[in-house]
Amino acid sequence: MKILPRLGHPNLGLGVGLRTAHFPYLIENQPRVDWFEIITENFMDSGGRPRYVLDRIAERYPIVMHGVALSIGSADPLDFDYLTKLRNLADGVKARWVSDHLCWTGVAGRNTHDLLPVPLNEQTLAHVVARIRTVQDFLERPLVLENPSSYVTFASSTMPEWEFLARMAAETDCGLLLDVNNVYVSSINHDFDPVEYVRAIPSRRVVQCHLAGHTDCGTHAIDTHDGEVISPVWELYRLAHRLTGGVSTLLEWDAKIPPFPVVHAEVLKARDYMDAVVKTPAVAAAPSRLTTRAGSVVVPHPLAHGMVEVS
Repeated sequence: MKILPRLGHPNLGLGVGLRTAHFPYLIENQPRVDWFEIITENFMDSGGRPRYVLDRIAERYPIVMHGVALSIGSADPLDFDYLTKLRNLADGVKARWVSDHLCWTGVAGRNTHDLLPVPLNEQTLAHVVARIRTVQDFLERPLVLENPSSYVTFASSTMPEWEFLARMAAETDCGLLLDVNNVYVSSINHDFDPVEYVRAIPSRRVVQCHLAGHTDCGTHAIDTHDGEVISPVWELYRLAHRLTGGVSTLLEWDAKIPPFPVVHAEVLKARDYMDAVVKTPAVAAAPSRLTTRAGSVVVPHPLAHGMVEVS
């Protein structure tokens, strides 16, 4: 079977998350942004001004939907009322694709409002694969799933996350949303090599990349989306860009949200790392940083995170 890169989706360029704090600026200024990503659940049941603004934005820019409540890893039955609303919204805004997370968000009908990790083993893989196939059949489109940031490891896990994602994508023909900030955050929390993770992800399955800021707490990191992207995450993005050949890239900024031009300027920094792929095949290591594999992109080892300045 021939696998089309990015499931045949185009590279939309550099996008920004659509947030209510920026509505007035966007309507008045119509900035030169390549595309916008919406949080699906923020618009699924809403009308009035939020939907009015979304419809105006969708007239001018490509829209991608990113959900936080599909709960593909849950033991609860799939919610077909939710899936119906999801499909209707996707049709209404002509969403280029629909994404969510490899996680579960609740049990017994209760929503935890958090993206909870799944045990990484054969039983979970079979469960998730079956549910993805059902969702894709219902939506009549491929699903795109993101690697979440995580803070605990299940004793029952038998494989690394990158292997789980690769096998999941191969068995379902779904796409992958590679969040390089989540890779870095999880590498600190679980002490794995983030470069190995990015290299192991099947690059032709990657439809989109996420960038974001996080909070370094010394002993662990938290995916807070409240600041600038730090250098080690940019270096991982450099590697991901090289391996994928370039995919739609989005900046998430969800707390302490600054004015829109600041957020847009942050994602535009990605251009420097795209150009650097051509100009410089490798980056010289600072004395306090460790390299992984000769000739590969240099990324600080996660155990050196205490030496990284967080903006």
